[in-house]
Amino acid sequence: MSSTIERKTSAVLFEKAKTLFPGGVNSPVRAFKSVGGTPLFIKKGDGHKIWDEDNNEFIDFCCSWGPLILGHNHPDVYQKVMETMANGSSFGAPTRLENELAELIIANNPFIDKIRFVSSGTEAVMSAIRLARGYTGKTKIIKFEGCYHGHTDALLVKAGSGLVTLGTSSSAGVPESLANETLVLPLNDLTALKACFEEHRGEIACAIIEPIPANNGLLLQDSDFLVALRSLCTEENVLLFFDEVISGFRVAFAGAAELYNIRPDIVTYGKIIGGGLPVGAYGASAEIMSTVAPDGPVYQAGTLSGNPVAMAAGIAQLSACLKPGFYASLEKRTFDFVSRINSYAKIKQYNFELVTVGSIFWLSFDGKKRIRQAEQINPDMSKFNAFHAGLLNRGIYMGPSGYEVGFVSQAHSPEILDHCAELFMEVLDEVYAD
Repeated sequence: MSSTIERKTSAVLFEKAKTLFPGGVNSPVRAFKSVGGTPLFIKKGDGHKIWDEDNNEFIDFCCSWGPLILGHNHPDVYQKVMETMANGSSFGAPTRLENELAELIIANNPFIDKIRFVSSGTEAVMSAIRLARGYTGKTKIIKFEGCYHGHTDALLVKAGSGLVTLGTSSSAGVPESLANETLVLPLNDLTALKACFEEHRGEIACAIIEPIPANNGLLLQDSDFLVALRSLCTEENVLLFFDEVISGFRVAFAGAAELYNIRPDIVTYGKIIGGGLPVGAYGASAEIMSTVAPDGPVYQAGTLSGNPVAMAAGIAQLSACLKPGFYASLEKRTFDFVSRINSYAKIKQYNFELVTVGSIFWLSFDGKKRIRQAEQINPDMSKFNAFHAGLLNRGIYMGPSGYEVGFVSQAHSPEILDHCAELFMEVLDEVYAD
């Protein structure tokens, strides 16, 4: 067994942080409550590595929860950001960089005609929900249990009982009256989907889904379900809303819509388009986007929207993503890494599998069980917790929750991934030793 890493400096910083922030953090999962122990305070990152305040070095598969598809501190991104910062960090006025990033995205994405930049994925989804309601004149929305769309009130809901259910608040401060405008359905359930459309015909503005649900496990959907959702939305005059904050520019440049060849009516992006800086975006056809102010009556604004530094980072990162073979290479590296570990687990008869799509992977301790819905995930995370600790003590950093996914970046070379596979297998032996 490997020795436990030193966390003395992180522990001191965390005690101080608890006097400053709720729970000592500015986003709940960072508190390490799921896995126990003191959260690591990160000091720097470079390439595939990060270092904490105790000078522990880690190979990073969290990648800031997905945005760093090129790795940390990529030289192209760094140079572009520094050049832009030399001219100022924010103006609250249009800049050439907004045009450049928007044109880069739209020219290589057949699913949107116009885009609006905001400052986060949550803000993008919130704004796009308002757009869907404003454009259609209808108020109800469909969401799917197990998909996360940020912390906007209308979507911070969970399913009640029955196939078709009104949402119930999953956070204090969300009025039930607002949650009741959200219809929550199980994923990958055509019967429930058809029943919902029939029961609420003429009331539904949009159906929002992560086409690759990756915030509550990696709940890969049958393509037939996504195709049927598209068809039903068309038939019922309901907007199909793809939340591609994670999958956009990750599984393909134009996201899951490109991967599955399904056209959404509205799409949201985030993470990767900011090159590591805060950003979000929503886009649609020119007709739908003409409803957004100042062209139309749907109001949305933001002082830091289209921030020039974030735009510059996005231009540098997405330009790299557009290089020939970028996504094929990243997917092959991820597949080889995952396949090696899965083959070992199968030989050892461990009830474990890495589930993967593109350069995303998820640790499933349910073996070969096909998990399509959130309720199918075993809530016992004891093996994940032990696995997380084993990886951490061997210098591998993953997100501190068994419901979160991992990411492979361009900075993870085949040699690095081979080394990590050896460590993953070593930890598997440790976790399943009893």
